[in-house]
Amino acid sequence: MTPPASADSLLRVIDGDSLVLKMNGHKTEIRLIGVDAPEHGQEWGDAARDFVIDFLGDEPLEVRFGKERTDRYGRTLAYVYTPNAMLNLELVRQGFALAYPVPPNLRHAELFERAQKAARKNGRGFWKQGGLRLTPREYRKLH
Repeated sequence: MTPPASADSLLRVIDGDSLVLKMNGHKTEIRLIGVDAPEHGQEWGDAARDFVIDFLGDEPLEVRFGKERTDRYGRTLAYVYTPNAMLNLELVRQGFALAYPVPPNLRHAELFERAQKAARKNGRGFWKQGGLRLTPREYRKLH
């Protein structure tokens, strides 16, 4: 297993599941593992992005990698942690992202599924309206 890495700073939040970190002096685009957040322009897209901005704040960040380290677009696949919590998990737990397991990066898939069920049951985030009209994946296909 690859040891965790520290991020020098948060440079930009692209959307709810993508951000740019400065790591070892280099810009690194991160795609969060195991979650799929609404896209820019999609309902709840701005809310998901704003949640990430607020959640990360100025906290020191730790990045942990999955079995597969990059996606087909060259983004680094990772779990992002503040000292107190995992961003990926909190997005699902608060109803700002869907659990989205993609092999081989399944380390926390069951945890994300449980968090999604609880968010849905408790009406958190977009679950308070019964969910999204389109999943982020469906939205991407149409746009």
